[in-house]
Amino acid sequence: MRHVRHFTPSLFLSLVHVCLVQANYAPYFFDNGARSTNGNMALLSLSEDTPVGTHVYTLNGTDPEGDPVTYGLTYEAGSRRYFSVDKSLGNVTLIEELDREKEDEIEVIVSISDGLSTVSEKVRILVMDANDESPEFINTPYIVQVPENTPSSSSIFKVEAIDKDTGSGGSITYFLQNIHANKFTIDRHSGVLRIKPGVTLDYEKSRTHFVVVVAKDGGGKLRGDNKVFSATTTVTINVEDVQDTPPMFIGTPYYGYVYEDTLAGSEVLTVVALDGDRGKPNSIHYCIVNGDEGSFEISNTTGAISVIKSPNQLKKEVYELKIKASEVSQEGDISEHTFAMVTIRVVDLNNHPPTFYGENGPQNRFELTMYEHPPEGEILRGLKITVSDSDQGANAKFNLRLVGPGGIFRVVPQTVLNEAQVTIIVENSAAIDYESFKVLTFKLLAIEVNTPEKFSSTADVVIRLLDTNDNVPKFSSDYYIARIPENSPGGSNVVAVTATDPDSGLWGEIKYSIYGTGADLFLIHPSTGIIYTQPWAVLDAEVNSKYNFYVKAEDTEGKYSLAEVFITVLDVNDHSPEFNENIQEKTMIIGSPVKIEAIDQDAEEPNNIVDYSIMQADPANVFDIDQSTGEIKLKSYIRSLDIIHNITNNKDCIWSLVVQAKDRGSPSFSTTAVLKIDITEETLHKGPMAAFLMQTKDNPMKALGVLAGVMGIMVLITIMISTAMFWRNKRSNKVMPVRRIIKKRQMPPSRTVRMEWLKFKRPSNAAEKFVVEEDVKSLHNENSNNNVQVIPVPPAAPLPPPPPALAPRGDAPGWRVPTVSGSLTPKHIIKPPKKKGHSSTHNALVSELKMRFEKRNAAYGEPHI
Repeated sequence: MRHVRHFTPSLFLSLVHVCLVQANYAPYFFDNGARSTNGNMALLSLSEDTPVGTHVYTLNGTDPEGDPVTYGLTYEAGSRRYFSVDKSLGNVTLIEELDREKEDEIEVIVSISDGLSTVSEKVRILVMDANDESPEFINTPYIVQVPENTPSSSSIFKVEAIDKDTGSGGSITYFLQNIHANKFTIDRHSGVLRIKPGVTLDYEKSRTHFVVVVAKDGGGKLRGDNKVFSATTTVTINVEDVQDTPPMFIGTPYYGYVYEDTLAGSEVLTVVALDGDRGKPNSIHYCIVNGDEGSFEISNTTGAISVIKSPNQLKKEVYELKIKASEVSQEGDISEHTFAMVTIRVVDLNNHPPTFYGENGPQNRFELTMYEHPPEGEILRGLKITVSDSDQGANAKFNLRLVGPGGIFRVVPQTVLNEAQVTIIVENSAAIDYESFKVLTFKLLAIEVNTPEKFSSTADVVIRLLDTNDNVPKFSSDYYIARIPENSPGGSNVVAVTATDPDSGLWGEIKYSIYGTGADLFLIHPSTGIIYTQPWAVLDAEVNSKYNFYVKAEDTEGKYSLAEVFITVLDVNDHSPEFNENIQEKTMIIGSPVKIEAIDQDAEEPNNIVDYSIMQADPANVFDIDQSTGEIKLKSYIRSLDIIHNITNNKDCIWSLVVQAKDRGSPSFSTTAVLKIDITEETLHKGPMAAFLMQTKDNPMKALGVLAGVMGIMVLITIMISTAMFWRNKRSNKVMPVRRIIKKRQMPPSRTVRMEWLKFKRPSNAAEKFVVEEDVKSLHNENSNNNVQVIPVPPAAPLPPPPPALAPRGDAPGWRVPTVSGSLTPKHIIKPPKKKGHSSTHNALVSELKMRFEKRNAAYGEPHI
């Protein structure tokens, strides 16, 4: 009974358990094929550029009993987890970036569970390629040695680049930048670098060529866009020459930088030394002499300096390495060598200084030849300068400026990020002057902006100027003053004018010429500027002593300037003094002198200053002569005719003197003349009238003229009184006299000569009623200078008429007043400064007075007057 009770429950439970197990079926995944987006992830493929976080798949399955299922993803040990799954929904999300180049297949264990049963499957997910890799050159840097006699079309080097992508994105083609500017070509598929057909290398023209090779992939999809990537590298081609001089480093000074992320064994920089010979160069062997302190090494053949320690093991901030480059002959012997210093700075940032490039690579000197005075705003197109900084971001930002003479050029741009083409523009055309500077030198400075090191670099810009004809010939003076003696023969040099033109060549050659009204007698040598007289020219200071004309200096293009030339003809003593024609006979009153006068036609002193002397007199002790004025006087002890009669038996007292007029020139000229002097004694009552009559003894026309003047004044006074009386009787405002009377009595027209009038004096003595004085109002000379000098009483008498007009001297003269003064005033010959002709004011006055006196007598003979 007990046994039955115990067995029955156990058996029942076993039966229930068997029934339950048989009724629970395992869940399973749906298999929807390779292109489905849900199921069991079988045959799933993803592109490597799929963004992280993307929903890439949905796990989908079911349980036969309809129980809810959960999903799971597991990976093998050591595998990277790329996906995560929502356990309830089965959504699979990418959580790790894919990289086909590192892992092109991903194995994942997917599972589905209904809580009781779990089903797991291993699936393989394919990672598809995207064009996300750039070509990369290997085995750089590329330095190639090519003998200059290498035939054209020869292959000289092979560059190689790899691209980890597949398909078109991994295919690489090669080409060269600036294909037309260099001498090389490259095979686009193999990367073989060749010399262009028909082109030869010339060591003397270019020792080094820098060829920029571009490697470009075939393009492909990346994140939905078609992308093409490329990479560049520079192949340095050194043209080889023959051996005869030591090697030399190029590209000095050398600076290198080790950054904090630099790996041990990385190349810092490469020094390049070339055999400086013109023949076939030897190979160069490099070694570090000192300064490396076990931290750096150099490639013996390439000159590549590498750091062999990590940056945190370097104890110094700056290392100065002394590098030795030695030539290795064909036999392997090390011969001549040279040294270079390499400065390596350890820096914490990835920073490089800006670098200037020319058409053929790095360059620190740029030269240009141009004409002076280019237009302002013009670009110097002959300068092809590129500047770049290989750093990134703010470390690659730098400023550009020109250091040198200011205000002449400006540089564009002034601020650069990474790389730019440098443009230099003319700002001040006038300052670009060949005559001031044959060569303009500037420093092109590039200095970083935001880096603490402020790295900088400079390049020399040398501008050689060519001349243009931009200057006008300029005389050394605005005027030239010269003097030449009047007796100079034709063809004599006068003065040399000098002009300069700073322009070069033919533009600086000057041709001289003269023109102007005063240039007729002169010539100028067209190249020397010497002015000389015409071969036929005769200079005469008495005719013309001043010449004035212009001289012209002209260059080959007609640019010219002028200067004025003033030439003075110097007087030469070439004239002798000439006595006045009225000195043959003189009448001398005892106590009064007589005067002789001689005129010298020379133009200047002392040639025209005359000294007088008595050469011969008999007796010799009777007369004295004033050397300067020519006044002849009796000796002081001779006061009467009686004394003269005691000296000589000549009772008529007419003596002959030989007088001389001598100028002061060198050499001196003189003239002699025979003067007859009649000595008389004053016997009339002394008074002004007697003196006047005696003075006019030898010139009766003067007396007639004075008399006519006195009569005219009297008639004028009478007319004025009559007119006043008539006016008073008629009580009228007008008096109309007879025209005939007015015509006869009108005043002579005013003349610019000196006139003498009579002045009433004391009425007690008739002989003293008249004295001669000048009418100051009428003393206006022809030169309008109006400088009047009052002549004291008695005035000098006018010149006598010519000798033929005088009555011949006989034993019984017609009438004679021996007591009137007979001193003779010589005829004043007014000599113009540049003419030989002379005019006598006194002769004109005498002639006019004589004519008026005759008209006056004829008028008084008419019955109406």
